[in-house]
Amino acid sequence: MNTTLLIKNANQVVTSRGASKEPLTGKAFKELQVITDGAVAVSGDKITAVGPTAEVQKQVNVDEKTRVVDASGKVVLPGLVDPHTHVVFGGSREHELTLKLQGVPYLEILARGGGILSSVEATRAASKEELVEAGKRYCRQMLAQGTTTAESKSGYGLTVEDEIKTLEAIREVDRAQPVDLVPTFLGAHAVPKEYKENPDRYLDLVIEEMLPRVVEQNLARYCDVFCEEGIFSVAQSRRVLEAAREMGLGLKMHADEIVPLGGAELAAELGAVSADHLLVISEQGIEKMAEAGVIGVILPGTTFYLCEDHYAPARKMIETGVPLALATDFNPGSSPNNNLQVVVNLACLYLRMTPSEVINAITINAAHAVGRPDKVGSLEKGKKADLAIFEAPNYEYLAYRYGTNLVSSVVKNGEIVVEV
Repeated sequence: MNTTLLIKNANQVVTSRGASKEPLTGKAFKELQVITDGAVAVSGDKITAVGPTAEVQKQVNVDEKTRVVDASGKVVLPGLVDPHTHVVFGGSREHELTLKLQGVPYLEILARGGGILSSVEATRAASKEELVEAGKRYCRQMLAQGTTTAESKSGYGLTVEDEIKTLEAIREVDRAQPVDLVPTFLGAHAVPKEYKENPDRYLDLVIEEMLPRVVEQNLARYCDVFCEEGIFSVAQSRRVLEAAREMGLGLKMHADEIVPLGGAELAAELGAVSADHLLVISEQGIEKMAEAGVIGVILPGTTFYLCEDHYAPARKMIETGVPLALATDFNPGSSPNNNLQVVVNLACLYLRMTPSEVINAITINAAHAVGRPDKVGSLEKGKKADLAIFEAPNYEYLAYRYGTNLVSSVVKNGEIVVEV
């Protein structure tokens, strides 16, 4: 098959290769596979060669139909993977910013009927078509910033029909635009106000009615739960996750964000793919996650936007052997940011992660966190031709320049879908 796309002469091609079976940890997590004067060849939607430009050009057939991109002075990375987002929701919550600036804690905003519950009202009021249009808009923004794959959670419906509506909208958004969305059911995101006096009755609804519908209609790959004080306890979270596992869904958790309840330990015990947030994770939780191979998905944009005075202990987790990924947590309240480039900056400055660690955390390790390391997250022969080209002389420049979209081009399934 002739080469349909050839990207050549890149200052650096960062492959993130060699980790399709297990996420990177330890010494390997600190290292990057970097090719200087690099090239990537594509046939159809698959990568056919990666290496120095001179070598790749000897391996491939180029004719008048081949699109040739000169990436001189630029960096080529795998398409970025965002493993924790809430892309589909109704409304927005900019009015809560004043409360945050006045120092009102997130849980208090929630208790006043704001926070998640405010987005629940807006999502319930929105039609599926309105949710789809908003989701497509947000995905276009993500794509323009280099993200080609993202996890997308429900969780703002909190009724059977509204959760199904949201997951159906996620599926339609996935089909309607280039960013691949990996769907997660998050019916246990909050206790809706109609069940405020009896959260366990709401969980009965989640387990007995929502989950069977989700599985029957094949609407989600994962089930998530918000394990937090004032939301769902460890015991309640266990109920949901064990039921989801029995129905064949993979497991994820919002864990140990505000109060150290032991969510990380539960994630390790149940074999969850990831535990996310982890600002106040215990030392035992870190050790258990490392032993079980649970990926820690850290969301520094949320911590930054909520003006918290501490971040997740990333260095301790890395030293202990927890595989780490990074995500935006894009949502209408606590992290209205869908740009992984911003997360790169925050992770270096506030998590004290190195640029090489951060790149691995938004590519191959993030691909593991969404169950697609065999398809995306690295530039290797046979993988999907998803990649991003940045106006940067080297990969460290992405961590150095904050607040600027450095994307020059984005390739999805072998096609150039963004060209600046």
